[in-house]
Amino acid sequence: MLNAQANLNHTPLAGLYIDGQWLSGSEQLTVINPATEAPLATVAGGDAKDVEYAVQAARQAFPAWSKTSGAARGVLLRKIVSGVQERRERLIELQSRNNGKPLFEAAIDVDDVIATFDYYARLAEALDGQQDSTVTLPSEDFAARLRREPCGVVGLIVPWNFPMVTTAWKLAPALAAGCCVVLKPSEVTPLPELELADIIAQSGLPAGVFNLVCGTGLAVGAPLAAHPNVAKISFTGSTAVGVQVMQRAAETIKGVSLELGGKSSLLVLADADLDLAVELASGGGFFNAGQMCSATSRVLVADELADAFLERLKARAEAIRVADPFEPEVEMGALVNQAQYQRVLGHIARGVNDGARLVCGGKRPADLPRGYFIQPTVFTDVPLDSALWREEIFGPVLCVRRFATEDEAIALANDSEFGLVASVVSRDPGTADRVANALQAGLVWINAPQVIFPQAAWGGYKQSSIGRELGPWGLQAFQEIKHVIRAAF
Repeated sequence: MLNAQANLNHTPLAGLYIDGQWLSGSEQLTVINPATEAPLATVAGGDAKDVEYAVQAARQAFPAWSKTSGAARGVLLRKIVSGVQERRERLIELQSRNNGKPLFEAAIDVDDVIATFDYYARLAEALDGQQDSTVTLPSEDFAARLRREPCGVVGLIVPWNFPMVTTAWKLAPALAAGCCVVLKPSEVTPLPELELADIIAQSGLPAGVFNLVCGTGLAVGAPLAAHPNVAKISFTGSTAVGVQVMQRAAETIKGVSLELGGKSSLLVLADADLDLAVELASGGGFFNAGQMCSATSRVLVADELADAFLERLKARAEAIRVADPFEPEVEMGALVNQAQYQRVLGHIARGVNDGARLVCGGKRPADLPRGYFIQPTVFTDVPLDSALWREEIFGPVLCVRRFATEDEAIALANDSEFGLVASVVSRDPGTADRVANALQAGLVWINAPQVIFPQAAWGGYKQSSIGRELGPWGLQAFQEIKHVIRAAF
């Protein structure tokens, strides 16, 4: 469907898939390759009228789709899996061109999409035996059963940092549950999402079950969040936009799931393996050019290891090859667009002005005059009230701080309005578990990279999340609970 080499001289790509048909909207979205700053394509996106059309198509499809068996829905999800597998290389290329991430990172993303749809296909197949279950009551005069039913038409709003991945995390369980969907991909990275939509369009889903409307947050996201016939909104993005989504959803008292920001910590305890700690810090801060809500951008290191750790981390950061995603042996690609590039550089400049010590990085690589590239950046001596320490930067920036005691490290890690993830590095299992239990985070890794499995929950404490994605909790997010109680006589 899409041509990764498309440019502005070609006819704009259709940015709407509604009621089983590809359509072109009135809005023109320019899609940029962040590694070259060159246009990739234009996409004809939608507006509030298109959102209305998509919601009505989903409403019409919902009664029949919600009554299909879990087994039937599982079959269709597996067809999506097969389609993604068949176009795997193409999807990897589109991700890298549109998002700026290296090919090896894009491959991880595509494989995550496959694993997620496969997992929810299995959960869908199990639903037929689980939709009704018996509830034990304290009185023999009554009998009760519990039903889990799809919540209706759902709006899914996804970000640009992991195209298709966050879509799969929402879309696969929504379809498995029996919901009908209106998806709004990011206007910054619509190309891989449109290719995925084309796969879904050819999977055999009935018309109206899956709908997609490209467009800006104002033109598409806002009316979708406020629409009275949308039963639930699931949003992943910034905390500031999440607040706006929640406010609009509140107008019609609809369900809301939010996956928002993070300012997570990696704790390097006194008995840690230094080489492992450096690799985990590098991965937690520089993977995807740091554009992760889960970035462990605050690195807390025991006093006795701090000097050696910082020396090794500096060497590791300076050795990272930053380049076009298609270059050989590239480790870090470009930031997604100019706005994000300028935002990260602004954070770095303010950090220096606040008195933080810049250890390495902080500017454009000398050999890359074009593209939104920033060197892996490490700070130390960052004031605790600095925005560099407290705010989500969403770029390749790590802040390293020493601690004297385990209690101090835990207190520093928990001193945040966010609570998404954390990492602990320690050779002692008991110590690592004790620290992990004390951290206010939804997911904690111990001596491990940021591995994510469809079977495990994703979400956090405090302002990081409302609800959970993945695992059975991701499916339950798109289900309503109904109890039926009858007299036993």
